[in-house]
Amino acid sequence: MNYIKTLILFASVLILSGCADSMSFQQASEATQVGFFYGFWHGVIAPLAFIISLFDEDVAVYAIYNNSAWYDLGYILGIGGFAKACDEGVQSK
Repeated sequence: MNYIKTLILFASVLILSGCADSMSFQQASEATQVGFFYGFWHGVIAPLAFIISLFDEDVAVYAIYNNSAWYDLGYILGIGGFAKACDEGVQSK
């Protein structure tokens, strides 16, 4: 049963990570800064974004066009939520 939950979670994160956007540095310097919710989302997909960034140089793990403190808070909470989900999966075995 845990295998199915893990598979569904992984598939969901993989599908949702397709919503991630990409842009050049020039576009980023002119773009509207992103805040808390984008930071949270980027934190949630950070593990997958990191793996993809190893093979594709156009993929970044962290948005450079952010508004600093609120984005950072969302990013940390997003990573924490992913870590919590992984920890619960390990403890249930």
